[in-house]
Parts: sequence; C-alpha cells; structure tokens
Amino acid sequence: SRLCPRPATPELLTALRAALVLLADHELAASTLAARVAASAKADPYAVVLTGLGVLGGSLHGGASHAAERLLAEVGRPGQAARAVAERVRRGERIPGFGHSVYKNGDARGALLLDLVKEAAPDHERIAATDALLAEMRRRRLPDSNIDFALAALAAVSGMTPGAGEAVFAVARTAGWLAHAMEEYERGTLLRLRASYTGLPVATEPPRT
Repeated sequence: SRLCPRPATPELLTALRAALVLLADHELAASTLAARVAASAKADPYAVVLTGLGVLGGSLHGGASHAAERLLAEVGRPGQAARAVAERVRRGERIPGFGHSVYKNGDARGALLLDLVKEAAPDHERIAATDALLAEMRRRRLPDSNIDFALAALAAVSGMTPGAGEAVFAVARTAGWLAHAMEEYERGTLLRLRASYTGLPVATEPPRT
C-alpha cells in the first residue's frame, strides 16, 4: 500500500513476492561487498544496512530500475519504442534495464519476473509497451533485458509510484545484507582487500660512483 495507490491483485502480489526473493542476494554485488566490509569491522546491523543503501542508490546499481521506469514511461504507445531507444543510442547512452556485467546472454531473474508480470495482467497496455521495447532491442541486436527492466514493468503494470522499483530492490537486498553480516560477525576478522600499484614506474636515483 506504500508503493501503490490502489489495491494489488493476488497475481501482482505473487509477482512482487517473487521480486523480493529474486533480489534478496546476488553474490558479492557492490552493495553487498560494502555491507560485508562494514560487518567485518563489527559495525552494528543498522550501520551495515546504511552502508549497503549508500551503494545501492548509485545509478549503475539499484538506481538503474528508476531509469528503466522512465524509459518505459516514454513509450506511451508501442510505436514509440523505436524512437525512445534510437535517441539513447544516438546520444551514446546506456539503455536502462538492458545488459548486465555478469549475464551476457540474458538475466534469468528478469525473465522469470517479467513472465509473472505478463501472467498477472496479460492485456494491460503497459505490457504492449514492454514487448515493443524488447522487440526493438532485439531488432538492433542490443543487450537483453535484466531484472531492472522487469521491475520497471512490474511497477508500471501495478501503477506504483515513481521509484518504487528501487524501493523493492532495497527492501529485498536488506535481507541479503543481514545474512552476509551474520557470516562476517562469526568470522571475527576484518575483511581487508589489497591493492596493486599500476601507475608509472617509480623513479630511482642513479647509482653513485
């Protein structure tokens, strides 16, 4: 009820629950790594979650779902999908909701969630816009959709408020961060990463004669 002004159908609630499960954990994503580092330093659980939220809000992480929402909102009719994609390609921008650094052949999480959204409201006008964007991306041989795009579709079909996808992402991932924190608390050692110098060679003095 905090995300949507009108009651959701049982089918859309099922899709929302699935999104929460699918997003709860995803290996050592940037926010999870940050949360684990905080937990390894014995930060309290509230600080661990705040650390994760600080990273999640980045436009290349949890914030990507909001950008995907805006893309989908631009496609009022299926015929507008080509223009929405073409404008971003012309500007050299990433297409929000498409491509993933881990999944080069499609994000299975997003595919599953998108199927559930379509099953929940097969005749919804936003489904037609969703399909048009997917078709245009395939036509251009651009990257496949990811979980952010599926979240945007869920938010659009449900009539959620702008930015709701990021909120769903954050609530789901909080459970994952706390699970990682519990593991770090049991380890009892500081998670300390090392860095290798990659700059210019350090100048050395010539040998004295």
